[in-house]
Amino acid sequence: MSEHKSHVNVDSEKAPPPHLDATPETEKDTHHELDSLTVLGYTPELHRNRSLFTLLFQTLAIAAIPYGEGGPLISAIYGGGQLSIFVGWLVVLVLITATVAMYHPDFVAESWQLLLIFYAICLASFVICAFGNKFLPMVDTICAAWTLLSILIILIALSVKADVGRHSAAYALGHYDTSLSGWGGFTFFIGLLPAAYTFSAIGMIASMAEEVADPTIQVPRALSLCVPVGGLAGLFFIIPICATLPNLTDILTAPSGQAIPYIFHIVMGSPGGGLGLTFLVLGVTLFCSISITNAASRCTWAFARDKAIPGYKLFTVVNTKLGVPVYALALVTIVQMLLGLINLGSSSAFTAFVSVGVIALAVSYAIPIGISLLWNKRVEVNQARWNCGHVIGTVVNWVSLLWIGFEVVLFSMPTALPVTVVSMNYAIVVLMGFLAISAVWYGVYARKVYNGPPASDGLS
Repeated sequence: MSEHKSHVNVDSEKAPPPHLDATPETEKDTHHELDSLTVLGYTPELHRNRSLFTLLFQTLAIAAIPYGEGGPLISAIYGGGQLSIFVGWLVVLVLITATVAMYHPDFVAESWQLLLIFYAICLASFVICAFGNKFLPMVDTICAAWTLLSILIILIALSVKADVGRHSAAYALGHYDTSLSGWGGFTFFIGLLPAAYTFSAIGMIASMAEEVADPTIQVPRALSLCVPVGGLAGLFFIIPICATLPNLTDILTAPSGQAIPYIFHIVMGSPGGGLGLTFLVLGVTLFCSISITNAASRCTWAFARDKAIPGYKLFTVVNTKLGVPVYALALVTIVQMLLGLINLGSSSAFTAFVSVGVIALAVSYAIPIGISLLWNKRVEVNQARWNCGHVIGTVVNWVSLLWIGFEVVLFSMPTALPVTVVSMNYAIVVLMGFLAISAVWYGVYARKVYNGPPASDGLS
């Protein structure tokens, strides 16, 4: 096994690793995981303050069902969607400006106004994640409660009010219009895009493993639960919307390109009713921004610990008082704020940068699945404490690889035909650019220090 050592400050070397307060039920598993990290060559440094339920709540916070499905709803009507609204913080800003447009239809937000709102959200998320780490499990729990309560309120409000009438079950569940996007029958597949963002929680939550007691059981358990729980919540959110939709052509011309505020406004019959429901969705997005920032900082920290990024010595430092990799958190925040500057010059360029997120996540899933399935023959996975078994696991892996291959092609397509310079989807170009930069960095320096994740040989 190759040598790996976490770069920490002096205080963290002297102090015992912070972890979840031991109980008779958790003490044995906690010590097992600490020993496993030591075998891998890592120094345990983060607080183990998360359980199965708080981890599941964080997946729901990141999935943000009303935002993840509601934000790109106008794209589903087209039959396709701009990938920026799946992964970009821009949807938060657009929802805010679209809400203002309920009362002032002629209002169009300037780029600098969006940037200031964007920066305020970024900085607020940084402060909360840096100084409120011990409260974040509670924040995720509140977010889960807020999400479920919001879905329930939206379901009841739309179903009862239905100011423009109610559609039949056949229309609500089976209406299919191929004339709006220019893609013809292929529109069905383009229409799958709006739900793509909600699956990002699966990859992001894995970076929280070192803050969970007994992660080899609890993390995969939370991942397996987040899909059915999120899917059920999504159905309760989307069905009443489909049953009370206004005219589709009118939705396509909604202010700021956001369908949800417009639909709520029309279906509720007043700007006040629309504002109330939109406020619930906006609250979910703000909770989501905190959870995503937190997960991204842990991923950056873990990657730096393996010496994979420039300046890794700095970004592996964990503040012993806060129990947070503050420099990694700051890096994530700064990168987001720099991306926001791109929107000042070109919204298309900004869209291209943030659009690559879902594609990159899909590719990052495919790499370990492919290695495990084709190279390692699933030997280590089948020996894990939590596994699906050889037959089911193999089938799931093959389906995943085939779907990801199709997904990457699908998400690289433009929203509608014919394609213009503005409507073209440049995400694949940005992805190739990032891959080229990574290859250059690896060839110039990283190959000398980065040996990949440590082998798990010897773990029990």
